[in-house]
Amino acid sequence: MNRFVTNIQGALIPAKVDPEKLKSVLEDFGWRPVGGRAGSYTRLAPPGESAGRFPSLVLPLDSDAPDYSDVMGFALSILTQDADLWTRFIYPRLAVATSDEFKFRKESSAPSGLIPWRSGEMLVESARLTLLAGAKSFLGPERHFVNRHGRFANRYLDQILMGQTAPGSYIVTAYAPPHVVIPLKGGADVENQIVGVGTAQVREVTEAVVRSVGATVEALDHYRRSGSLAGFEDGVSRGISYEMTNAILGIAVNSDEADIAIEWDPTSPPPSGYESSFRFTAPDVEPLSHAAVKLAEDKTSRSVTIMGRVHLLAKKEAGSPGVFGLDSLQSEGPRKVRVRLANEDEYHLAVRAHDDDLAILVSGTLEKEANLNWLYNASMVRTLGSISDYANPRRRKAGQRTPIPGQTDIFEQS
Repeated sequence: MNRFVTNIQGALIPAKVDPEKLKSVLEDFGWRPVGGRAGSYTRLAPPGESAGRFPSLVLPLDSDAPDYSDVMGFALSILTQDADLWTRFIYPRLAVATSDEFKFRKESSAPSGLIPWRSGEMLVESARLTLLAGAKSFLGPERHFVNRHGRFANRYLDQILMGQTAPGSYIVTAYAPPHVVIPLKGGADVENQIVGVGTAQVREVTEAVVRSVGATVEALDHYRRSGSLAGFEDGVSRGISYEMTNAILGIAVNSDEADIAIEWDPTSPPPSGYESSFRFTAPDVEPLSHAAVKLAEDKTSRSVTIMGRVHLLAKKEAGSPGVFGLDSLQSEGPRKVRVRLANEDEYHLAVRAHDDDLAILVSGTLEKEANLNWLYNASMVRTLGSISDYANPRRRKAGQRTPIPGQTDIFEQS
């Protein structure tokens, strides 16, 4: 059966509209209840800026009522008169029959609904990494997952839909259908498995994501009170990891304010004990950065963090984490390091830093092989600013580099 029909103002609408979901969507966009009868209908008034275009809206709630179809059809005909509101914001959320909803928001000084391009890229990437990190924690806590549980996390991500940005601050929306089943192991035949045996529902994994974000926020609160990063270590059992800390760092950086919000689907009983909104500000960047370094450390070997410039990118095998060269911008330690990443998801972050001439922080196990210094099991901690802001003149003097004709010295000061 076709899930969609076109019969109102030429608009595509779901064949069956859940009234509670439509009510929730409208309230998110500023509509407010101004009357009604419990279980029968509700009357909603439009937000102030739309008051001239829309009358108040009667929304039927009882699908068994004899006039339900007529009243719902009239309500939809009113909403579809604003084509932009309907096609960009209301319809996409109704088209997803049931879903828990994440909103990743970043304050932007750009006009409403816009964001500087590079900040927008980072927000989308950080939202993706947040979902992956939380999904990995569903299978068990780790300080640093590297590639562990990556395939399961990607199977979770494959069930998520990304929505358009909402007006106002720049918002990336993710819709997670709660009842979809994910196999715990790849290649499993989900249709022939018993739910809960070798499978997980998306809602369960979504809860793990929210739990992990909440634990990270609690660790930030502890840092604000005490100046200690101990809360990040203590929170590993509840889902804090290098991956989650680094993902949230990407949301908070270069922003006066950012937040992650979760709205549980109204057609399913919401889980209890979870916060619905998590806020981050610019001062959170420093503790998150330090915590990421700390959680990425391998306690059994010499783990170091190096600031440098990316060069000599190489990815010999498809799906491999990749290798790149790093020119150190520090006054001490090896001048050049070859970095072998532990996580394939981070390779394109190195590519972006190379393309945009940005300094980076990378952490890993430092080893020397012949004349080469290697950083093994490495993780991208953070992308910094322009290389010129971090170049160290003492490094140029210590290295005694011979200029190459036609090549700009990255340590040259203007």
